[in-house]
Amino acid sequence: MRKHITFFIVFLVSFTIVNAQKPKTPSSSQIYESVQKLNFLGSVLYVAAHPDDENTRLISYMSNQVKARTAYLSLTRGDGGQNLIGPEIRELLGVIRTQELLAARRVDGGEQMFSRANDFGYSKHPEETLSIWNKEDVLSDVVLAIRKFKPDVIINRFDHRTPGTTHGHHTTSAMLSHEAFDLAGDKNAYTDLLNQVDTWQPKRLFFNTNWWFYGSREKFAEADKSNMIHFDIGVYYPLKGISNNELASLASSQHLCQGFGRLSQRGSQEEYVELIKGEPLEGDNIFAGVDTSWNRIKGGKAIGDILYDIENNFNFTNPAVHVSQLTKAYKLLQNVEDEHWKNLKSKELKTIIEMCAGLYLEASASSPSVSVNNDLKINIEVLKRSNINITLKNISISPLEQIQNPDINLENNKKQTFSFNSIIPKNLKTTNPYWLNSKGTLGMYKVDDKTIIGNPETKRALQANFVLDFNGYSINFEKDVIHRYSKPDKGELYRPLEIIPEASAKISEKVIIFDTEKQHDITVVVKAGKNDLEGHVEICHPEGWSVFPKNQKVSIKHKDEEQSLVFTIVPPKNQSEGLIGPIVHVGDKDHTKELVEITYEHIPYQTVLLPSESKVVRLDIKKRGENIAYIQGAGDVVPESLEQIGYNVRIIKTEDITAELLNNFDAVVVGIRAYNTLEDLDFKQQTLFDFVADGGNMIVQYNTSHRLKTQQLAPYNLKLSRDRVTDENAEVRFLNPEHPVLNFPNKITQKDFEGWTQERGLYFPSQWGNEFTPILSMNDKNESPKNGSLLVAKHGKGHYIYTGLSFFREFPAGISGAYRLFANMLSLGKEDLKLEAKIKN
Repeated sequence: MRKHITFFIVFLVSFTIVNAQKPKTPSSSQIYESVQKLNFLGSVLYVAAHPDDENTRLISYMSNQVKARTAYLSLTRGDGGQNLIGPEIRELLGVIRTQELLAARRVDGGEQMFSRANDFGYSKHPEETLSIWNKEDVLSDVVLAIRKFKPDVIINRFDHRTPGTTHGHHTTSAMLSHEAFDLAGDKNAYTDLLNQVDTWQPKRLFFNTNWWFYGSREKFAEADKSNMIHFDIGVYYPLKGISNNELASLASSQHLCQGFGRLSQRGSQEEYVELIKGEPLEGDNIFAGVDTSWNRIKGGKAIGDILYDIENNFNFTNPAVHVSQLTKAYKLLQNVEDEHWKNLKSKELKTIIEMCAGLYLEASASSPSVSVNNDLKINIEVLKRSNINITLKNISISPLEQIQNPDINLENNKKQTFSFNSIIPKNLKTTNPYWLNSKGTLGMYKVDDKTIIGNPETKRALQANFVLDFNGYSINFEKDVIHRYSKPDKGELYRPLEIIPEASAKISEKVIIFDTEKQHDITVVVKAGKNDLEGHVEICHPEGWSVFPKNQKVSIKHKDEEQSLVFTIVPPKNQSEGLIGPIVHVGDKDHTKELVEITYEHIPYQTVLLPSESKVVRLDIKKRGENIAYIQGAGDVVPESLEQIGYNVRIIKTEDITAELLNNFDAVVVGIRAYNTLEDLDFKQQTLFDFVADGGNMIVQYNTSHRLKTQQLAPYNLKLSRDRVTDENAEVRFLNPEHPVLNFPNKITQKDFEGWTQERGLYFPSQWGNEFTPILSMNDKNESPKNGSLLVAKHGKGHYIYTGLSFFREFPAGISGAYRLFANMLSLGKEDLKLEAKIKN
């Protein structure tokens, strides 16, 4: 049995995630579970703030045990977090986390929804959150989600009654859900939404509570639970060969960029929800008073009679015997007046008919990407693996308005193939996450098309429509056009089809620092989205900066090939900063976007179009020392940033750390969360401390106390906390204004803390030995001063520095002061290097 479960887990993960675009070919047990779910007419909406906030155990239980239609409404896409698997942050991180949520839902059986709220970073209180989010717009989105999804039950992950006790986004999500519960059913509220959706009043609102919210397991055990319902979410699913909590662990483990890969759990486990609003409880039935049978809708009884009979007498060895009855139920469903249930159940029924009939319908493009006005071949495969009488009437590609009418009877297990040779029309939009198409604000995404607000991703550009006749009754099956291919070391793979611009360009350096008046060469990489690309490139730049040559010709023969062009940037004499960006002129069109490709095996391939721009900074900066060793942690661009200001940076692996190696460097910099992610770094601590004692500098960037891999983070006592300063404009006070780190080789002033982005810093130490000197003090509004953001300790001949300042965010944003301060940290103890050099000469 263990081998069977292991096989199922491997199959489930690879099928639902790596091959997310692959046409489904489910087993009989999976078809049967779909029939069970088809026969349950009830829905649950789970509400929280971020990717990974959701309780996958409860979502999976509601979807797989109760069989309810279950969705997770995440107010944000998680842009403000950290990335443990790569360099992407902000918008690109939001794209990854969106796809990780969708991967989790493919495992636990739920659906995914969003609002337009932008995760701007950690927030300590709902008051702060709602000062950055547009409350009315986010509340409107929550009301829209309720009216669109029509949940009988809403479950909040967080408690709306306890502001200030957790992340401000968390509590805000519960507060807005609590308010929207009544507004969704009020015809006088948000009337602008009524042209899309009708009002809807949910039955009950719950809070998904547990011992954590009570402070301890003992307190929760003593709590009054008369207003709560509990579930054993450890139930075992024989049809799946896996338990609910194992399935939930697999789902939450899809949040890889947040380090949520975890061991599966088994056995009985209680989950509680507390009634907050709505009708009183009746026993332990969360749907009490809700008719979840087909009798719920007018005309549903006749449909239910057919479908319940199929469920009760399901033929696991030959599901095709049910196709005629399923088709009959589908036909009856089209006469139902309730549009909501008709649309939902029609979609489910079509999928089940397709599965029972053994249909395989695929539309695969000859290329994974194409630009408008260019040719694309689409290969069609149609296969029926049953003895059911089915006629393929026609196939069309929308919105290309191309159609073929084969009108042929499909024979059992005999493949039919067709092809379309198409020209992509001019009006087809490029593929891009829809929430990134227009520039938003710090707290809100701008979505111009109101009808797609809340959708998890952009609808694919091309669909193939297959009209199949079942004994005189025709049903249309729609499939996204994908790209199927293979790799020798991977086998068969699937990718979404992307509509890309005919030309895109990027400057690899997103921040270019000029520490002198010396000119700097930059490389512009132009990528062709079509064959025979001809045009020219120029660079837009701020006033006072110069670029030559003024423009250069582009000529690329083949699609997907690149051409590199070198331009020279001349900075002004005085400190200055601004943006530069390439413009690719092709005919009468100008292209100013960069095509970003996101490729991770656990999510589908993603392309993102972002403005192609880089920040240029003429910086007044001095530094000492040259050679830096960098130990990478969770991923950041600090090494590249230090190279920008003239340091020689070498990334070293934990296993390579020796005293001999470190002798080649002036300083060692440890990347963010390295002590949370590198298992063996603890064994190298003494070697690193000896390096400091011999005269080197060691800079350790922020870590979290949770899952810390070492008991001795520093050569002296140092204890991490959850202290952070989220206001990027918070006042910075100098505790030791005469300390060298604030004076040499750069004089640090208040101006150096202007323009910081997202936050001042995070996870500051709260306790430290007397050997440490605290340098800075800062705090958020109405909080006590936090003095642990930058700690410096002399150790032997060198210096150990611990900092929670968010350099990993400030460097990519080109914040001058952050560079100057970091240069001072690297230069500590090297005040006399110039003098020594003169003496030697």
